Parts: sequence; structure tokens; C-alpha cells
Amino acid sequence: MSDMKHNLLLLCAAALAVTACTQDELGNGVLPEGEYPLIINATSPQAMTSPVSLGTVDGDWQGVTSVALSVGGTIKEYNVTASDADGYKTATLSRENDPFWWTSRNDITVSAWWPYDAANISQMPAVKVAADQSTQDAFAGSDFIAALNKSVQFDNPTLEFSHRTARITVNLEKGNGITGVTGADVYVTGLSTDGGNPASISTYASGNDTYEALAAPQTVKANTPFIEVDLNGSTFYFRPQSDVVLTANSRYTYTVRVTAKGLELAGCTITGWTEGGGESGTAEDLGFTYNANTHTYLVYNENGLLAWNEAAQSDLSLNCTLTEDITLTKPATGESNWTPISGYSGTFDGDGHAIDNLTINTTKEKQGLFSTISSPGIVKNLTLRNVQIEGGLMTGGIAGYNFGTITDCKASGNIKGTTTVGGIAGTSFMGSITNCSFDGSVISDGGAAGGISGSNGKGTTTGKGTIINCHSSGSIALTGEGSGESGVGGIVGINNSAGIIIACYSSSTVLCPDAYAVGGVVGNNDEEGVVIACYASGDVEGYQNAGGVVGSHEHDAQLIACYATGDVEGGFYGGGSTAGVVGRIYQAIVTACYWSGSETWGSGSSYDDGETTKVNGNDVTWTDAVDGMNAAINEWNASHADQACDWAYQTPDANTPPTLSAK
Repeated sequence: MSDMKHNLLLLCAAALAVTACTQDELGNGVLPEGEYPLIINATSPQAMTSPVSLGTVDGDWQGVTSVALSVGGTIKEYNVTASDADGYKTATLSRENDPFWWTSRNDITVSAWWPYDAANISQMPAVKVAADQSTQDAFAGSDFIAALNKSVQFDNPTLEFSHRTARITVNLEKGNGITGVTGADVYVTGLSTDGGNPASISTYASGNDTYEALAAPQTVKANTPFIEVDLNGSTFYFRPQSDVVLTANSRYTYTVRVTAKGLELAGCTITGWTEGGGESGTAEDLGFTYNANTHTYLVYNENGLLAWNEAAQSDLSLNCTLTEDITLTKPATGESNWTPISGYSGTFDGDGHAIDNLTINTTKEKQGLFSTISSPGIVKNLTLRNVQIEGGLMTGGIAGYNFGTITDCKASGNIKGTTTVGGIAGTSFMGSITNCSFDGSVISDGGAAGGISGSNGKGTTTGKGTIINCHSSGSIALTGEGSGESGVGGIVGINNSAGIIIACYSSSTVLCPDAYAVGGVVGNNDEEGVVIACYASGDVEGYQNAGGVVGSHEHDAQLIACYATGDVEGGFYGGGSTAGVVGRIYQAIVTACYWSGSETWGSGSSYDDGETTKVNGNDVTWTDAVDGMNAAINEWNASHADQACDWAYQTPDANTPPTLSAK
């Protein structure tokens, strides 16, 4: 028998000496009833070298007091008697009362197994190993052995047992940047939970940086986290490059080198119990752990974020929480290091952490960290630093197209698209953006550019269409062939379809000398759009319809309690104008708005009256402006509970422009 096998070999011999023919033998080979009991002398052919006995795992009978034995459909308990004279490598299986009897010299079929349920001895138990095998007893107690439907000869009665489990051995070695591997915690993960088995097993440290576990037979798919090593506060994983088929009675040995950069797999073999093939390769730190209960990747480095990105492309509800700041490797010039996710419906929680160097270079539409966030999707508590994004229609830092919720997010860097471009979102339609900021440059080749979102709209009575308490700084511009297009603002380029913007402010410069509808807060406020309690301090320049707050204000739109302090420049052509608050008003309402720049007029080309007042420090001070704007906010709230503005202006003195604070 091969020395590589760890089968338990039971050598069965009759207790009475048997000759070719005895005087007690009856005719036709039939033996006298009750004279030849089945007594089994069991031995193990090979034992592992272990500092302590691991019972059947290492081929001895310690810890086994009885087995279930089946002959002819009848199952009985047989006692196991072993001795330390030979290290418990041999044992006698016997039954004092009512044993099985040889009734002839014909072969018999025998099955036996351990462990067994004494209350249900007729049913061989399914393999179910312990999740915590970190102790000697728990590891050894997870073994299952059986000899099923074996043919046993009267003259040569042997019975061979096999393990019903698969044995996994991990040998750790230290690599570059690691002083030692002593004290590591090692787990076998990615396992099937069929039959009540654990998804992860805590291994037994058998000595000399070796860790072992027993698992139920199964297949672990390629690229699944299979071996986890926790060492000195870091977590490393090995992912097999091909499927690992864990078969019964097989031993799988992995020699894993732990380095400062991750795990290097020195070799993998299937040895010991039965021989088999092997695998070699490199194991990196996956950079994440997975919580099955919450369907969440907990990500702590670049590898983990990219792994989540790949998985979320096909599982759009896969959640992600950052546990550390992540720095993405900068790609070559003109290349990308990120693939946006379209239709995301899960929750991405930055948990106060940042992603650095997100880079996208493409002409495709809907570009950003997410291509599209659907209505259930949430992105929150995230900072994007040094984003470099260039895309097509609808390009933004967090999302190209937002139907969902973006809250408490920041972005900085440079964002450019063909049209409808924003620092946070290219377009936010029926979605919400709250407590967000952008610092950097936003450039559109064809209109609709904003420091927060290129466009915003509610769309339906059930839609949100809100941008609340957001801030932009930097620059907003139109370039190229589309420089003569419209809708450029410090917060939003185009706000329409009843979109509502509340308590936002911009210090961005909005300089588009060839464009029309250019504003410090909103470029074009149209189709029942609402802008309330917003202000801008950056300079504004446009060709037509340029305003310190809104460039063009039309079609039942409302502008309430807003102000601007920057200078506004622009020409007058074809009914367009330049003014301190609103460049053009048409069939729209302006209530309690103020400016303090050099412009003579608060509203330019106006087909409707607008309440715009200049703060000159004499007749009107900022204290007066605060009183007027807060009164307008309160009046709005009295009739718009579902769109209430929960902010109020305050100023330390009459000469200082006010800021907003939550009520």
C-alpha cells in the first residue's frame, strides 16, 4: 500500500483458527450457528508525525471507542479497543453481546462508519465540520471515516476505511518586509454552507507555522478568497487561479509566503491521504472582507476597491464601505484606472474616507465614479481627491446621471465633458444631492455646466430633484465649438422640470464670454425651477443673459431670498442683458433678492417685475438684506412644507455679507 495514503485499514481475522475444513463445518460450506463471531483486528498502515495525537486524522484510534457496523442491512455498535503499546495504531473491534456471526465461508458485504448517532444508528450522518477548529479536539473531532459496501473474505477478512473529509494544510513562511509569521490567525474561507457547514473555518495551529482544517467535500471556485491570513493588523488572502475541488480522503497542502506586499504562493500540492495535482501562483492582499449578512464589501486598499468595482458590474446592489483612504494607481497618459458602474442600486459608504486619483479618459457618455445611480442607490460620506475625468454627454465626479441619493460627498480636481457636466453629477434628475462640495474646474464643450451638477430636475410629482446645502469653488467654463451654448452656473447649469435648489453657495468664477444664460448660482432657471436661499461671490461673465445669481429666469420659475457679491460682465444682444441678480426675467418670479457688485441694475431684460435690491451700505445694508431674505424664506415655508428651506441668513454686522445656518 502506498506510503502516501492515510486510509484506516481494518484487518479482520476470525477469533478461532480456521483450517481449510473443520470437523464442525456443515455441508455446503455452512458454518455452525453461533460459533464464529466476527471480531476485527484493526490497524492503521501509516501515521503522521505530530506532536500530539490527532486520532483518526493521523491514523490512530485514540478518541474512538466504538463504530457503527452494518452487515446484511442490520447495524450494530462495535467496541474499539486499542493499546499504546504500538501507539494506538492497532485496535480490536468486537461486540460482547449479540455480535455478527460467520455463517459460511462466502464473502460478506460490510459497511462501517464513525462518528455515528446512537439514537439513529441506522443513518450514517452527513459530514458537518466545526467552524472553529483552532483546538486539537475540535480539529480531530471534525473527521469522519467510513468503509462502505466493502467485500470481506472469510479467509482474508480486511476492511479499508477512508476519510469522508478533505484535509487542508497551510504552511506559512516569512517573506520580504516581514520579520516573522508567528502569531498569525489563518482561516479557510469561501466554503459552501450546504448541510450546515461553515463558510469559514478557523484553523488548528499544529506547530512550526503550520495550520490545518478539515472541510466537507466541495468545489471552491477560482478567484474566490480561499485562505485568509491575519498578521500584525493586516489581512491577506489567497485566491486560487483555478477551481479547487476538495474531495474526500484528499489532503491539500499550501505553502504560503507572507510579504509586505501580500502573499506569495510558493506551492500547492494534494498529498498525504491521496495523491493529486497541484497549483502554483501569486496571492495578493485582496484588500477587502465580505459581510454576507449585509451584502457588503469592506474595502481597505486599491485591490479591494477594484475587486468591488468588478463584482458590482454584475451585482448592482452590492454594497461597499471604505475602511481606509484609497489611492488609485495613476494610469498612463490618456488611459483610465476606473470603469464606471451603470444602474447602481446599492449603498456606497465612504465612511469619511477618500479615493485619490480617480482617472477616466473616454468619449463615452455618463462618466464618473458611477455611470448611473438608480433611484434606490445611495452614495455617501465620500471624498474624491484629484479626480481627472474626461467624458462625453453627462459627466460628473460622483455620477454621470443621478437618479438616486448623493449625500455628504466632496470632490476636487478637473472634470470635462461634451455637454451637461458637473463637479458632483453630470445630470441629477429625480434624484437628490445634499451636503456636497466641489473644488476645481468644470469644463463643458456644449453647455449645461455647473459646479455641482450640469442639470437638475424633478420631472414627476414623486421625483426629488433637490440640491441642498452644496458649495462649489474653482472655475466653470465653456470651451470649443460649444462655447456659444447656454446654461452655465456656479452650482447648476440648467435647473428645470420643477427642480429645487436650497441653501447653496458658490465662490467659483463663471467666465464664459461667448455663452448665454450664465449665472453665479444657476445659468438657466426654467420650467417651474426653484432657487431659494442661495448666494454667489464669484465673478460672472457671459455674452447674453448674465446675472450674479441666475443668468436666465423663465416660465414660472421662482428665485427667492438670494444674493450675489461678485462682478458681472456681458453684452446685450437680441433681448439679452447683464445684471447684478438676474440677467433676464420672463414669466417668472423674483422675491427678496440682493446684490452688491458694480452693476447698476438688479435685473436686466425683464418682462416681469422682480424684487431686486442693491446693498450700497447706506440706504440698504446687509442687515436689511438679512431681514428681507429671512422673511421671504419664512413666507415660502408657510405654503411649501414639502419643500421647506430649513436655513436662515445671519451676519455679524451691517457691512458683512451673510452666511447660512441651519435652523
